[in-house]
Amino acid sequence: MSHPFANLQLEALAEDAWLLRFGETIDVAVNARVHAAAALLRAHLPDIECVPAYASLLLRVDLDVRSSDRLRETIEAALSSPTLPAAGTREVIVPVWYGDEAGADLQDVAAHARMSAEEVIARHSAPAYHVAMLGFAPGFPYLLGLDPALSMPRRSQPRTSVPAGSVAIGGLQTGIYPQSLPGGWHLIGRTPMHLFDLGASSPSLCQPGDRVRFQVIDEHEYRRLAVDAGAAR
Repeated sequence: MSHPFANLQLEALAEDAWLLRFGETIDVAVNARVHAAAALLRAHLPDIECVPAYASLLLRVDLDVRSSDRLRETIEAALSSPTLPAAGTREVIVPVWYGDEAGADLQDVAAHARMSAEEVIARHSAPAYHVAMLGFAPGFPYLLGLDPALSMPRRSQPRTSVPAGSVAIGGLQTGIYPQSLPGGWHLIGRTPMHLFDLGASSPSLCQPGDRVRFQVIDEHEYRRLAVDAGAAR
C-alpha cells in the first residue's frame, strides 16, 4: 500500500513559502488529507507554519531559523515518514438562535429548499460539521457537512454589514461571521459566542480540523448567553 502523501504536488511560491496541492475540489476526504499532512509536518518540522485550505496546504518558513537549502527534500522527507500522528478532533458546540431578527434569510432558504423553516433548522443543526479552513476574515470558519438540500447560491446583492455571530449559508458551505462584516451569504441564525478574540491565548474559537455542532436555542437563551459572553471578555 502506497504512502498517503507519496504523490503530492509541491510548488515553490517564494523563497520562504511552498504550496502542497491535494486536488481541485471542495471535498471532505480531500480536506481530511490536508489536515493529516499538516499534523505530520507539525510533528516533524514544528518551525514550519502550516496554513490549510480546502485542497492545499501553505507552508511558510522562517529563514532566520531554517535555511532554504534543501528545503524541498526536508519537506518531502517529513511527509514520507512511516509514522502518522494520531488524529485528534476537538468538538466545538455553537449555540444558535435561528430565524427572526437573527436569521433574516431563513424564510428565503426555506422557500428555495421547498421545506418549512422548522425543517431547515432541524437539517442545519443535525450534522457534525468539519472546519475545513479559516479565511475571509480572522476567525471565519468554513464548514463542510451542509445537507445538500439546503444549498443556495449566494445573494445577488451582498450586504454591506452582517452582524457578528451570524450563521450563514453560501452554496454548499455554511459559516459564521466573527465580526460585523460585508457578506453575500444567506443569514439563518446568530450565535452569542465570540469567534475571534485577539486578546485570548488562542484567538480563534474554531481551528482547522475541529468538528462543530450547532445547538438550537431561543431568543431568551441567546440574550442570556450574550450577556455572559460580554462579561467574560
